[in-house]
Formats: sequence, C-alpha cells, structure tokens
Amino acid sequence: MFSKSKINEPAPKAPEAAKPAAPAAPAAPAPSDYKAAAPKPKPPASILSSDLHITGNIKTSGDIQVEGSVEGDIRAHLLTIGETATIKGEVTADDVVINGRIVGRVRGLKVRLTSTARVEGDIIHKTIAIESGAHFEGSVQRQDDPLNPGRAAKPGANPAAAAPAPKPEGA
Repeated sequence: MFSKSKINEPAPKAPEAAKPAAPAAPAAPAPSDYKAAAPKPKPPASILSSDLHITGNIKTSGDIQVEGSVEGDIRAHLLTIGETATIKGEVTADDVVINGRIVGRVRGLKVRLTSTARVEGDIIHKTIAIESGAHFEGSVQRQDDPLNPGRAAKPGANPAAAAPAPKPEGA
C-alpha cells in the first residue's frame, strides 16, 4: 500500500579527501529569505491611571485598561474598564470587560458586565455576560458583527428573502 521512497534520504557521505577543493559558498539562506520561528510577544495592556483625565478619542489595535476618566470614543482589541473609571462616549472592542461606569454605547464581540459595572446606554454584542449586582440602563441587541455598525445583516444576505411572501389575492 505505502512504500518508503529513497528520494528524500541523504546520499552516502564521501570521504573528506575525495572532495574537490571549492570556494566556500554560503550554505545558509539569505537573511531576507529566513523568518524567525518565534512570534513576537504580545505587548502588555496600556494602563490609563486613575488620576488621568482624557478628552478626545482613543484608538489602538492593542489592549487598554482604563482606571481614569475619558470623554470620547474608545476603540481597542481588549478593553478593561476599571472600578474607578468613567467613560462618556462610545466603546468598541473585540472583548469588553466593564467594572466601572460607561455613559454611551458599547459594541463588542464579547461584553462582560461585572457586579460593580454601571452602564447607561445600549449594548450591541455577539455574546454578553451580566453578573448579579451590575446596573444597566439601556437596550441590548445581539448581532453577528457588532463592530461594524453599518452592517447589521450578514454580507450577501437578501433582505427580500427574509420578508414574508405576499398572500395570493384568492386566499
């Protein structure tokens, strides 16, 4: 059924004396052809301390932990709102953990309100967890792609197909 091929086996080694003298050629690949095997370590989360007040928007592809106050929108990969934090604006992240106060809309693939969370605004999510003791005033809406506000439906979906078919006049 299967047989071992000798194509990939190394050839028998010739004695050193039998090798012709040749100029040394670099056996290693050129530096541009070689990629490091180990990926770069993920940088730690940026921490906005409790004595920091920011007025303006924050955008990063990394992680942020907010302990102070922000008046503006925040977009990040992982966003942690600390117990002492207050956010007044829209929050958008893949993963949102809320321990403090948010006044504004929250958008996230995974949204978690801990027992100390205080949210005044709508939450648009793919998955949500709300612990006992969390205060929430607003609406909750599930979407498959909550990070893109313009696309509530799946791409390629036909909105007419979702509508009920009109009844025939004789029915």
